[in-house]
Amino acid sequence: MSDVHTENKALIAPLRAAMYDFDETAVRAALNEISAPDAVFHHCHPFGDSTGSDAFYDTAYADLKTAWPDLERRDYIVMGGPDEHGNDWVGCGGYYTGVFTGPWLDIPPSGHQVVMRFHEFFRVVDGQVVEFQALWDIPEVMMQANAWPMSPSLGHEWHVPGPATQDGFVPGPYDAEKGKATCQHIIDMLEHLKKHPSEGGPEVMEMDRFWHQRMNWYGPSGIGTGRGFAGFRNWHQIPFLGGMPDRGQYLDEITYHFFGDGEYAAVTGWPNMVQTVTHDGWLGIAPAGKKITMRSLDFWRLENGKIRENWVLVDILDAYRQLGVDVFARLREFNKARNIGRIDIPDGMS
Repeated sequence: MSDVHTENKALIAPLRAAMYDFDETAVRAALNEISAPDAVFHHCHPFGDSTGSDAFYDTAYADLKTAWPDLERRDYIVMGGPDEHGNDWVGCGGYYTGVFTGPWLDIPPSGHQVVMRFHEFFRVVDGQVVEFQALWDIPEVMMQANAWPMSPSLGHEWHVPGPATQDGFVPGPYDAEKGKATCQHIIDMLEHLKKHPSEGGPEVMEMDRFWHQRMNWYGPSGIGTGRGFAGFRNWHQIPFLGGMPDRGQYLDEITYHFFGDGEYAAVTGWPNMVQTVTHDGWLGIAPAGKKITMRSLDFWRLENGKIRENWVLVDILDAYRQLGVDVFARLREFNKARNIGRIDIPDGMS
């Protein structure tokens, strides 16, 4: 007999299939089939929230499908499980791809294939999606169009890969004990990360205990990827702590949702971080002394009891917004001299 978490992953499968050969009618039907009528869809900036699957499609996909006519979804992680509050989740990670032939969000088309990483979480109750959370790596699209108008990334920008072990589609039946143990490893690791610098130097994080020496931290575009302890610390952690040293001090203002499935774990909070941009500033933004929230949807993969890969998406554009920086306004200024009309690419057959 199947279990609820295996069933929930199967519930999402028709939607994923419809988005692989992306057809508006099929996608709308699949969204409507799996969603409660009053399902709430939380999306990254600039999309915001919507209620009901049709409103979500109109907000999120209609213009994207016009800009990328051959739009295609590719998942490399599909996992699920219960959080510590009794909610059941399915987490999907992957990317959308297609040929960028028309403007989207004022990003000029490139005429070439582009990719946009996504992390999408579904909260399921009695066989229906009642809540959806999505982060799309829109800055990644800007970079591929040579239109990123903000500071360069410290980490490496590239097409982030799926799991090295090619096992991101976690099969059933659901192993509750294993999922809980994987989650606990992540929770313990994060508790140790928060000890630095208030309780000591880098040694208090006990990186060797939790992370593989060849770890990959796949950050969002605008931050980039760091490999190994040095890459993680130099390209993400040191700048992050330098600009927001009070991170982890406002736990009463957020609620975490961790869930695990086999060697994979995930977390959301919407938001799940609160901190103040001070000291050295962050992402090239001068310190505003302003407290901001951050949305992050993360996946981890354990290997031999240690974290080997960590996929992280943060709503970077919303963080800029809270600090008074309109990235899209700057994008328009940055690209005034470019033709952002539709590109007609001949097929070479006639």
